[in-house]
Amino acid sequence: MIDKNVYGPWAVIAGGSEGVGASFADQLADAGVNLVLVARKPGPLEETAERIRAKGVEVRTIELDLLDPGALKGIRSVTDGLEVGLLIFNAGANSYGNEFVTADLDRVRGVIDLNITAQLALSHHFGALMKERGRGGIMLVGSLAGYMGQAHMSIYAAAKAFSRVFAEGLWLELREYGVHVLELVLGVTRTPAMERAGLRMDLPGLNVAEPDDVAREGLEHLADGPVWVAGGNQPTAEKRSGFPRDELVSGAHEATKRLLGRT
Repeated sequence: MIDKNVYGPWAVIAGGSEGVGASFADQLADAGVNLVLVARKPGPLEETAERIRAKGVEVRTIELDLLDPGALKGIRSVTDGLEVGLLIFNAGANSYGNEFVTADLDRVRGVIDLNITAQLALSHHFGALMKERGRGGIMLVGSLAGYMGQAHMSIYAAAKAFSRVFAEGLWLELREYGVHVLELVLGVTRTPAMERAGLRMDLPGLNVAEPDDVAREGLEHLADGPVWVAGGNQPTAEKRSGFPRDELVSGAHEATKRLLGRT
């Protein structure tokens, strides 16, 4: 069970309306942590908030697009004055199915800005407050895609690689101040976003995780940073970190094509 004396009394979840983000919200509420949920779609956001409030905790919602230049200001308008002990950055845009050189460059920049720029802004703001307070946690939700360059999702994979390396550095900077930093690396997870992307989750031998399971694993290992690979995917992460790169990248490419239904 998460310790609200360390990671409370408030947690901010960016991307907290559905999937893994909603699972984080449920489990933190069970531990008595109040929540600020940030998401772009008002319907799922309010549905999740109402369900969480029934658990007896306070829930505030912020409907906004994290790509908005005023996003941090909007979040601060709700969170300034709250003692936020945990930031979970679960928001992210993917680039599945898009070849880089023919992609719309503005969309490419959007993938980078959401996965990197917005993450940095929230980590910078809340991390400074946690450092001053001498406790807290920052969880950045990553992906196995960040261990290897992949065709038709090269920008997403690169952004997730940045997130993992950033988390390692931030972990070093904040650990002496009692602030835990964790990059929670997910594999294929059965979320609405994955379903909307059209990923094939019925492939033989494919390891598909459930949102509640990976959220629980992440919270249990929040103090075990800087990186935790969830869902039994540690061997895959280790393999993808090896050499020779041409053979590994080419082999993973064939597996990704099957996942995307391109074979």
